[in-house]
Amino acid sequence: MAVGTVCVAVAAQIPASATAAPAAHHGSGTASIAQRASISVGAFDDTAYDDTYYKDAIGKTGQALKDSLHRIISSTQTGKLTYSQVWDALKNTDEDPANSANVILLYSGRSQSKNSNGGNPDDWNREHVWAKSHGDFGTATGPGTDIHHLRPADVSVNSTRGNKDFDDGGTEVGEAPGNYTDGDSFEPRDADKGDVARMILYMAVRYDGDDGFPDLEPNDKVDNGSQPYIGRLSVLKEWSKQDPPSAFEQHRNQVIFDKYQHNRNPFIDHPEWVDQIW
Repeated sequence: MAVGTVCVAVAAQIPASATAAPAAHHGSGTASIAQRASISVGAFDDTAYDDTYYKDAIGKTGQALKDSLHRIISSTQTGKLTYSQVWDALKNTDEDPANSANVILLYSGRSQSKNSNGGNPDDWNREHVWAKSHGDFGTATGPGTDIHHLRPADVSVNSTRGNKDFDDGGTEVGEAPGNYTDGDSFEPRDADKGDVARMILYMAVRYDGDDGFPDLEPNDKVDNGSQPYIGRLSVLKEWSKQDPPSAFEQHRNQVIFDKYQHNRNPFIDHPEWVDQIW
């Protein structure tokens, strides 16, 4: 198998009825069967790009590392999508490894038909993990269409998350068990915590205010409103440690790099860089 690629389990071994089960922590023994298909087998060399893609960042820490990664992922992002093109891209990046006709939804973990996307309550739509109102960048090509932080999500669960910051606690979301929310924050289920953290931190490195878009930064607050900030940083850092990159997440990063934007989320390849920057 080529370095940087991911194998998946045989779909025939996975009952279709099992793919909708909610998942716990990626690294635990209680992950959903669908996710286990993308986790239990496969290999990914997280140093595969150190001598090429990341060569100018290796050995740096702090602001120097952040600045170097910004230059790398900005200059290599050549395949910028329109918002309408995001639909088809997500059908590829988030394909269920156990059923190629479906995508896996963020937050709920549900496996759902690629064709059931739209605006009805049980459809899936395009979730901006970095809420587009935080910096008011909308859906114009740029941060509003960057598929490193756009994921398929159940329409009503997406609405429940809204533009809330991320933090621990709240009341469990009935339609997506394992997720919690209150008036100003949202806590994703354990299986998505690290994914969310790494998407937020990617956005903070990629969009640094030098290309006509807002300077996006994490902070340690909630209720950030329309400011270009999302919190809580301390919680996101813990989530990244708690839920390390899964094979599904690594594969997604590779598909975006190979077929779409041609840039990478460095925190999937090197999760240790989170603490080295923040």
